[in-house]
Amino acid sequence: MIRISDLSKTFTLHNQGRARIPVMAGASLQVAAGECVGLVGASGAGKSTLMRLIWGNYLADGGRIEVGDLDIVRAAPREIIALRRATLGYVSQFLRVVPRVPVLDVVAEPLRVLGRPAEEARAVAAGLLERLNLPSRLWSLSPTTFSGGEQQRVNIARGFAHPYPALLLDEPTASLDAANRAVVLEMIAEAKARGAAILGIFHDEGARAQVCDRLVDVTAFAPRGVA
Repeated sequence: MIRISDLSKTFTLHNQGRARIPVMAGASLQVAAGECVGLVGASGAGKSTLMRLIWGNYLADGGRIEVGDLDIVRAAPREIIALRRATLGYVSQFLRVVPRVPVLDVVAEPLRVLGRPAEEARAVAAGLLERLNLPSRLWSLSPTTFSGGEQQRVNIARGFAHPYPALLLDEPTASLDAANRAVVLEMIAEAKARGAAILGIFHDEGARAQVCDRLVDVTAFAPRGVA
């Protein structure tokens, strides 16, 4: 479902004389349907960079990033937008939403853009928020002023609202208490069971051991002489 081959990336520092910093070369990995692969490596090794390349926020220098039938490296922006709507979900560490939009609509939005009726989408959102123990008194409020743990639960609910065939998870259990951590791990296991291909960053070793089928050390993707 997710196939990466010979991927390379260099950052250009425009405010420092256009210095070029190679960060990745020859990166290759695959994530099959129903599999969860965890990315490991020291801070700065390229875990988040790889996730952002797959999501399409960063442009690759070369290689291929295939999610389903689409090669993101060569895809047009409209193709990447369509992929994000229906095929590739992303739970990032940070919640970025339009201010003043209520939590219920934030979580329901991925379903609304796919044409689900408003009330049906909100019902799915409510079920997820309830499962993640976010009090219903907060559902009509904007999440921009919520605590880190509350925002993380909104982010997770939004990321799991639609049954994406592929999922990117960046520290999904960070900022969560034990009860909600357990809920999120259950949700990941359920996504695997329905056939989702999941690539994640889990600094929580216990969570990693529970949901990951195997680990990939991104240090191996560093350009020669950089690692």
